[in-house]
Amino acid sequence: MTREELIQQIREKRSFLCVGLDPDIKKIPKCIINDCKAELGDDEEYDDSLAIMAFNQTIIDATAPYCVAYKPNLAFYESLGSMGVAAYEETVTYLKENYPNHFIIADAKRGDIGNTSAMYARTFFEGDTQVDALTVAPYMGEDSVSPFLGYKGKWVVLLALTSNKGSQDFQLTEDKDSERLFEKVLRKSQEWGTDENMMYVVGATQGRMFEDVRKIAPRHFLLVPGVGAQGGSLEEVCRYGMTEDCGLLVNSSRGIIFASNGDDFAEVAAQKASELQQQMERELDKYTF
Repeated sequence: MTREELIQQIREKRSFLCVGLDPDIKKIPKCIINDCKAELGDDEEYDDSLAIMAFNQTIIDATAPYCVAYKPNLAFYESLGSMGVAAYEETVTYLKENYPNHFIIADAKRGDIGNTSAMYARTFFEGDTQVDALTVAPYMGEDSVSPFLGYKGKWVVLLALTSNKGSQDFQLTEDKDSERLFEKVLRKSQEWGTDENMMYVVGATQGRMFEDVRKIAPRHFLLVPGVGAQGGSLEEVCRYGMTEDCGLLVNSSRGIIFASNGDDFAEVAAQKASELQQQMERELDKYTF
């Protein structure tokens, strides 16, 4: 998906919501597991990946009207072995076949020496289950990131300033010129990619530091986790981070998909997604987007 296509989706849906598909099997509603078991034939054996796929499909159908993107986190699939990976691939296929205009981000945080990164890029950007974007760790430098940037219409989402508590351990450290590490990442990486194929992860809990990010990366899209369960403020993110093209994809995972663990989980997920979409529409109206 190109930058203009993504912006057009945001305009049409009046939303910049990304729903995180993080299906923790320990939190999936019992009704989903029971239904999966009930549908099995006598010679079939239950596997947790069946529940994950059924849960994802139901969540996607419930929230698709309110979001422009989905972000499956690979850890929640890989932890279940080959069947979990198959559930991830089925999720991507389901999205591509039923909601082809939604932007798909694989949250895998890859990044390694060049030839290894090239294989990671092939995994996520080629074949039937290719996605639009992949989160990438920048620590190893240009040769670990550039293999992901060679695919037309695909995006690198580079970790810059994250929402977790430990982000301060390295990302805020300063060099002799008082440049913080996350600022060096933002500045240096723009020699590798452009605002047409590179986004940055900036956590919603970072508040006014979005201003500092925008001084260096004024036009790049930012993927913003941390709204909802982690306590980030959507209004604050927009105040300091929104651009004339919106420039934001705000992710919510637990606050939507696990808002209820009862039989009404899909309805509640849709409600939470709708509430966020309405807040986003009001923010977009403020900036006449």
